[in-house]
Amino acid sequence: MAARQNRHSADAVSPEETGVIRKDWGGRIRVALVYPSTYSVGMSNLGFQTVYRLLNDNDDIVCERAFLPDRGRHGVRSIESGRPLGDFDIIAFSISFESDYPHILSLMETAGLPFRSADRTERHPLVVAGGVACFLNPEPVAAFIDVFLMGEAENVLGRFFDVYDPEAGRHRLLLTLARTVPGVYVPAFYAAAYNRDETLRRFAPVEDVPPKVERVFLPDLNEISTCSALLTPETTFDRTCLVEVSRGCPHGCRFCSAGYVYRPPRFRSPEMLRRCVTEGVTRTDRIGLVGAAVSDLPGLAGLCAGVDTDTVRLSFSSLRADALTPELIDILRRSRVKTATIAPDAGSERMRQVINKGIDTETILNATEALVTGGIPNLKLYFMIGLPTETAADVAAILELCGRIKERFLAASRSRGRIGDITVSLNSFVPKPVTPFQWSAMDSVAGLKKKVKTIKSDLKRVANVRLNHDVPRHAHVQALLSRGDRRVARLLLLAHENGGNWAKTLKAAPVNPDFYVCRERAADELFPWDFIEQKVRKSFLRREYEKALESRPTAACPERTACDRCGACGGEIREAP
Repeated sequence: MAARQNRHSADAVSPEETGVIRKDWGGRIRVALVYPSTYSVGMSNLGFQTVYRLLNDNDDIVCERAFLPDRGRHGVRSIESGRPLGDFDIIAFSISFESDYPHILSLMETAGLPFRSADRTERHPLVVAGGVACFLNPEPVAAFIDVFLMGEAENVLGRFFDVYDPEAGRHRLLLTLARTVPGVYVPAFYAAAYNRDETLRRFAPVEDVPPKVERVFLPDLNEISTCSALLTPETTFDRTCLVEVSRGCPHGCRFCSAGYVYRPPRFRSPEMLRRCVTEGVTRTDRIGLVGAAVSDLPGLAGLCAGVDTDTVRLSFSSLRADALTPELIDILRRSRVKTATIAPDAGSERMRQVINKGIDTETILNATEALVTGGIPNLKLYFMIGLPTETAADVAAILELCGRIKERFLAASRSRGRIGDITVSLNSFVPKPVTPFQWSAMDSVAGLKKKVKTIKSDLKRVANVRLNHDVPRHAHVQALLSRGDRRVARLLLLAHENGGNWAKTLKAAPVNPDFYVCRERAADELFPWDFIEQKVRKSFLRREYEKALESRPTAACPERTACDRCGACGGEIREAP
């Protein structure tokens, strides 16, 4: 991958890429679309590809891609024409993960841009940012971005470029955008004030702009298809045409931001998806159905039945254990899938009620048996540690459940004459904005390390079971960047000066990282992201947190019922596709 990344960082488009959009620059608005990670990761991101396609569908815009360069390379150039980022009118960052925030500074440095928006002048490109990380909480990087686009690209990009004028003065342009375009957030037009205990006291405009920023939403996914614009080799989804089937999830797992920020859950119609898949198989023999709730898609079995799996490999980004029908398992087998993922998320029944998982142990065991019996030889199990109210007994329950899964796995494997592998993926729970757990404290690094050590020690003695786990210190940094306010920008700058050495940075931190990471929030605390007008009410999220502390579950979103439970639907009836 390194050699390929070097090639993409400096040269024109590789002929291996399929469907690359080329335009001349004459008289068009020039946009550098930047993913703050490597080419392989960026080109595997369907949201990034969608923005690339939407921008190039506009005849007045030429959009080219850029990515984080390899170590030792100086300067960032666009893939399509090899131009430096400073040649563009707009540098647009597509940010999906808070862990990519530090890369923004690295990319700015290689592009020769001042880090802080306040230090840039008319001669610099306008720095824009969007993506789900931004409309969860943009404040840790607010000092570095001129304008955020808060919400779904399909509904905000067109309005932004209807107003954007490269000849307008910077301040006047930003003021016009903030006043007239829903979803536009200009950090320079807002100021934060803090209490003596360092909590946020007030967040308010300092210019004549809306006090709250609307998070723009595409009500009907059938208005536009979302599929891979480019097919590329040597990426996570190698030569796979990704087709987005849904946004959001009805099940309401309390740790999952996608289940709340994308409410109400929306599904594309089977007719539209059949057209997308039909077009996709003209380009490749690999189709990936993408969404947080693929197995909840109405008509999924019928859609899959229309795919010739003798010639086309079909994969799914997510299938719940309680939705694994014999038909879906057979599709996985015929698509030559060798490993399926089951996500219990927690070991004990009590903890799964805390997180509102909605799946019991017997369902997990039955799914294990069904997958192996159906011809899928290997399993991956996904668990979290450090969840709210977790006890030593809950940690021990992870080991117990793994043991019971292994027993059912072995029995089913022997009946087929082949024993595969089980991989346990252990991840530190990170409280996220716009979820019921946004009030929760995160477990300490020491506490998480101890839990990893316990599970690792016990699983080491179990044959055919492997353990992968994250690094608790990295999860601690992720929580800092996820929950921080504007003062965290100082930590990002210091980390950049320290060459990405977070251990050194946290020791010399000008602000206390534990204030953001390991502190339980008061019920009435003002969060740094509360200025974003989300569809889900904060009072609903608080009630869900209180129910979690009492181990009380909540029913999934009703599909065709007038509902005002969380505020996302406004009491309107949502018709199924």
